[in-house]
Amino acid sequence: MESKQSQQNTETQEIPANVYRSAERVTIAAPMPGLEPQNIVVQVSDGPVVTLHAELRGALKGDKDIILDEWTPGPYHREIELPTNVDGQRANVTYSNGVIVVSLPVADRTTAAELMLEQTEPTKGERVGNRGRNVEGDTGGTRRSGEGTTSFTSGETI
Repeated sequence: MESKQSQQNTETQEIPANVYRSAERVTIAAPMPGLEPQNIVVQVSDGPVVTLHAELRGALKGDKDIILDEWTPGPYHREIELPTNVDGQRANVTYSNGVIVVSLPVADRTTAAELMLEQTEPTKGERVGNRGRNVEGDTGGTRRSGEGTTSFTSGETI
């Protein structure tokens, strides 16, 4: 097998995503492996559209022969058109095990926001917008945004 000495692939990767909807919120889950939380930006804009973006964490340094170059830790980018208006200011975002989960409360009109994660551990982060507070549209005030079903890898409630 012949190795090549060249630049690491740094093309922006469009990531796959899952989008879920309940009466109270829209939740997006997407793999973004190999990042630090501070490398990730989530934007909510009119449309409504959510943009997931992350810059390349770090290219190969030094003089290395690249044998196989099929994946790099960023840059990542994905725009997702949502089925309903959401409140970006009250969004919860978690990043754990290489998966980002964005939970957005359903709203009468979309509230734009640029969301950054706070690092909670070396490769984990979160942005809390409404955890533990009533979500608009709740009936009887009994369900709170901090209660519900736990999703697969992040511990985020949906």
